Amino acid sequence: MGNDFVLLQDAYYEQARAGKIYAVEAYLNGERVEDKIRTMEVSSHVSPIATLGFVREAMVAQQREMGKAKGVILGGRDIGTVVFPDAELKVFVTASAEIRAQRRYDELTAKGEQCNYDEILKNVLERDYIDSHREISPLTKAEDAIVLDNSNMTIAEQQEWLLKLTKEAVSASE
Repeated sequence: MGNDFVLLQDAYYEQARAGKIYAVEAYLNGERVEDKIRTMEVSSHVSPIATLGFVREAMVAQQREMGKAKGVILGGRDIGTVVFPDAELKVFVTASAEIRAQRRYDELTAKGEQCNYDEILKNVLERDYIDSHREISPLTKAEDAIVLDNSNMTIAEQQEWLLKLTKEAVSASE
């Protein structure tokens, strides 16, 4: 298997190949929309739309296509349970709702967006509830996933922890 691995995380899509990280950006009709899809306006509509069967089906197909050659890091609320249930490495990343709301607040204010922490926290809690109670592909931790509670970790600490775990998984699969 070489250096191929699948690491599943709850934050963002990235492809890792040959020691390099390639961020996957979102485009719609040829226009980069990465920043637009990270707004509170979009965030408030994500979970209700994700409950629709045809949406889940299309997303799962696209995500499986992205990961079919392995060597990818994919994030999502059903990546380890539905999209890649047989992945070599699954990490269920979590943090308290308050920490996630604060991080989102900091991200949005750094971009100059007007936002309210309490509204963001409410959105985080609503999304968690909707996603964990939806009938199709609910948010659940895969039985074989390793939990990373990053509530009190820096990005560098998370990267170090994940890199160690990934190297162990790659070594075990060779």
